[in-house]
Amino acid sequence: MKCIVNGKIVLENQILENKVLVFNEKIINIVNEAPKDCEIIDANGNYVCPGLIDIHIHGNMGKDTMDGTDDAICTIAKSIARHGVSSFLPTTMTMDEKSITNAIDTIKKYMDKDTKGAQIIGTHLEGPFINKDYKGAQNEKFIVAPTYEFIEKYKDVIKIITYAPEKDVDMEFTKKIKANTDIVLSIGHSKATYDEAKEAINMGASNITHTFNGMSGLNHRNPGVVGAALTTNVYCEVIADEIHIMKDLFQFILNNKGEDKIILITDSIEAGGLEDGEYSLGGQKVIVKSNQARLESGSLAGSVMPLNKMVYNFMNNTNLDMRKVIKLASINPAKSIGIDNKKGSIEIGKDADIAIFDKDINCHMTINCGKVIYKK
Repeated sequence: MKCIVNGKIVLENQILENKVLVFNEKIINIVNEAPKDCEIIDANGNYVCPGLIDIHIHGNMGKDTMDGTDDAICTIAKSIARHGVSSFLPTTMTMDEKSITNAIDTIKKYMDKDTKGAQIIGTHLEGPFINKDYKGAQNEKFIVAPTYEFIEKYKDVIKIITYAPEKDVDMEFTKKIKANTDIVLSIGHSKATYDEAKEAINMGASNITHTFNGMSGLNHRNPGVVGAALTTNVYCEVIADEIHIMKDLFQFILNNKGEDKIILITDSIEAGGLEDGEYSLGGQKVIVKSNQARLESGSLAGSVMPLNKMVYNFMNNTNLDMRKVIKLASINPAKSIGIDNKKGSIEIGKDADIAIFDKDINCHMTINCGKVIYKK
């Protein structure tokens, strides 16, 4: 049994001081004094938060999900634990079917194995069911129409599918996914009109992939996917690196969506955590300079910023305090994929997924299911 003392414990509705968090694999209790024979962890006055959950991340430290190897998955898991991430969805790219299924097979294997880092809770399939006109950094050569047969074998591993609903003829794919799986449909890399996006949302699409990026934009007569995102009850992924979206719009997004429907993600690529230089994404050359990752065409190619920094940026440019901003990278993503019964907040009986942050959201320790996976 372990105890965290001398910390500000961040709950969904309040921050507790002068309390002790007691846990093993699960959260056991919040008490006034540490029980006897408890392994003591001193938070040194820092914030004791739920572990962060990244539901959209391709790679880190020179490795990519699409490498499809044990080394790649474990390297990503260990490296992102340094930033307070306790669980994540390794995210695939638009590539050939064999490469995608190989990556998913590796992910599936590590859903039941120790990565020595953040826990793998499934995968996010970004493409190949997208629109070439908004492909962004995805490879157009491998874009295909959505088919249920493509994913059927992996419906227990895939937690999110990013797709362009306008490419779903008669919404047959949407109907089959909603009727036969618990997979979240997320609209992204899409040229859908406002009405097409609304139709998909009405039929069960519940997320928007990296809002504003890779989709039909907001126009006063043609509101597009962005308009549907801001005017319906969907979860909206946001890359808060101040590059993908101008920081002055963070409060605008918050005002429209509210704190319960925004999910901060990294969309990190293999260059995350490394210096400027040339890297790869989905078999395409990526040039990283001054925290910006771009294809040779100039298109943005994911980000290189860690999730705790995204959280800090959003807090620093909105009216959210520590308690509220942490929700955007913990309980919100957990709720969006239906795992909030065990992850996403510090509650008795939930997994002991914990991150200790200072006031600037620098990570001092990360814990997954009671095990320390990173210590500064």
